[in-house]
Amino acid sequence: MSAFSKHFARSRSTRAVAASERAKPGVHQGFAAPLVVLMLAQALAAPALAQGLPQGQTQQQAQQAPAAPTAAPAAQPKPVMSVPDHAAPTSNLPVGHPPLPATPAPGAAPASGAVPATAPAGAPSAQQAAPANAVQPQVQGQNQAQGQNLTQEQAAKPAAPAATAVIPHDLSPWGMFMQADMVVKAVMIGLAFASLVTWTIWLAKSLELLAARRRAVRAVRRLHAADSLVEALSDNAIRSGGPVSEIVAAAESEEERSAGLPAEGVKERVAIALSRIEARAGRNMARGTGLLATIGSTAPFVGLFGTVWGIMNSFIGISVAKTTNLAVVAPGIAEALLATAIGLVAAIPAVIIYNVFSRSITGYRALLSDASALALQHLSRDLDRRDMGVNVTRLRRAAE
Repeated sequence: MSAFSKHFARSRSTRAVAASERAKPGVHQGFAAPLVVLMLAQALAAPALAQGLPQGQTQQQAQQAPAAPTAAPAAQPKPVMSVPDHAAPTSNLPVGHPPLPATPAPGAAPASGAVPATAPAGAPSAQQAAPANAVQPQVQGQNQAQGQNLTQEQAAKPAAPAATAVIPHDLSPWGMFMQADMVVKAVMIGLAFASLVTWTIWLAKSLELLAARRRAVRAVRRLHAADSLVEALSDNAIRSGGPVSEIVAAAESEEERSAGLPAEGVKERVAIALSRIEARAGRNMARGTGLLATIGSTAPFVGLFGTVWGIMNSFIGISVAKTTNLAVVAPGIAEALLATAIGLVAAIPAVIIYNVFSRSITGYRALLSDASALALQHLSRDLDRRDMGVNVTRLRRAAE
């Protein structure tokens, strides 16, 4: 028999007992109404309590219900606070009143005697406990969800400050230079100085080549227009022509020193002297371009040395930090690559300027070769005139 059937039979038995008591003439009418109210409340509360409890627990309590105390109450009954949720219904008669006759009920027999009415009080508490137990898991679930959300928010918020703290480097060129290693700094400073030297040589040598070429071109034109070496020396443009003026003066000097000697020997000696003047002029003009060649060839390797040193420091930092995060590796590699970049900045212009100057100096030496050729031509004509008896001295005086 289910718990609900047992409680229903129990309520019927209590109603029958109440009816029999009302029928007896010796029963006090004042206790009948409260007894009926208590029994009805217990009958109404028992099904709801039976639904809130598990089936096994309800059956166990129903089996334990007949084991209620059957002894007669003492002189003054004392209420029992802990009573099973489904205790057997008892009568609430005054002390000393004879026990009511029990009506047999299937599966349960109500106890005789006065038992405190704790079951009706326990029923509402059980009804309140059931919703409380049902609400408590929901509250715990909400608290856990809120705790997880707070944990996720707290884990997400420090992400931005952590990323900022991992990369404290200033990745601008000046910031990377200031945070670089001392060796890398020395390499960068040396390459920057080499670049400064390159541009200084370019400016100075460009002005020098421009002025020398302009003087040489003007002197060669005047030398080509002259009739003899004596006339060429009298021209102010040739005198201020730099190496061209030296060429004409060397040819005239050798002619005077070789007076009366064979013409072939004079021409040979003059050619040797003019070649040396050309070589000296070209060497003076090429002064400084060798440094450009050195910078252009060595600056990339010096920058590469700084890069290798910086990358070694980066790997050392990785081993110390015990992480391969790009934010840890990137600043050191960037500083190392900056050294290579400065080396290329110093080397590329140096190579280009060196090639430009080489071509310009070659052209300038070609102008000097033209001046030497014109000087030899004038010398050859003067020697032929001397051999033919032409008074060169008179022509010289006329030119003066």
